[in-house]
Amino acid sequence: MRKVCFTIPPEVHLLDINGPAHIFYEAKESGVAMALHFVSLDHHTEIKTSAGLYFNRLEFFESIELQAGDIVFIPGLDYHLISDKNFVKLIRPFLNWVTEQYQKGVHICSICTGSFILAETGILNGQTATTHWKYFERFFEKFPKINLLKDRLFVSSKNVHSSAGVASGIDLSLYLLEQFYGTKLAVDIAKEVVIYFRRSASDPQLSVFLQYRNHLDHRIHNAQDYLINHLKEAPTAEDLADHVHMSKRNLTRLFKKTCGITIGGYLEKIRVEKAIALLAKKNKVDFVALQCGLKSTNQLRTILKKHQDVLPTEITPLSK
Repeated sequence: MRKVCFTIPPEVHLLDINGPAHIFYEAKESGVAMALHFVSLDHHTEIKTSAGLYFNRLEFFESIELQAGDIVFIPGLDYHLISDKNFVKLIRPFLNWVTEQYQKGVHICSICTGSFILAETGILNGQTATTHWKYFERFFEKFPKINLLKDRLFVSSKNVHSSAGVASGIDLSLYLLEQFYGTKLAVDIAKEVVIYFRRSASDPQLSVFLQYRNHLDHRIHNAQDYLINHLKEAPTAEDLADHVHMSKRNLTRLFKKTCGITIGGYLEKIRVEKAIALLAKKNKVDFVALQCGLKSTNQLRTILKKHQDVLPTEITPLSK
């Protein structure tokens, strides 16, 4: 039974907490063994949100016993509180508790300005993190020991995770579900809550999106969308550069810098995922090769052979 603990600070931002909470609620409804807890940072059982809505009947954080693999979410709240030294001093027991949970192997997740609370614990020192774009400079000035990434929807470093804010907390939640329970569950939950992943309806695989769509550069998102939507046409780097109005050299450099993978490497992974999806539906191998923008079934088998570690059992023989 995995415990997922949602902390409710004063003036919490509603979607920061409700978005992830609903994702894990849907996972629980689908049969995953987990318990959801909603806790306050002090002994108050009722908290007013930034929108004026109240949470009540909250548990006190110290009453929750967690173990390795459990999850704690720290949502965003109004900045005037996290910049108040008295407030930070007041929640010091909670900060110490978060540190203890982290040391036990609990996954600690911040959303939006919740990263400031997480940073106050010290566990982010020497690690990478992100926060809401509006507070980059303030975060960097206050926490210079943290490697702040400015172009990420969310960042995972060991068992501590941070997200840019609001909807990215949902992205992070789906990512965690995939890590813990597999891609199928994450895809099913995404469908249940009608999440659009910047992908076409015919190519809904989640893993490549999570690995290489975790950035905010719209030009590269545009390039990735083009590759996915024109896979059958076997687009070249020149085609891609023309589409996003960049030189081939600049696009190649920026793509690798932003995604951590070359255009060719990304295209190959898309082909593998597309092939797996089509083969699982019992399509003929020559049809699959064509849909993946390949000239022959031999090319398809060569690519699948390079990625045997991710192939389902029933598809593996095709790579022999």
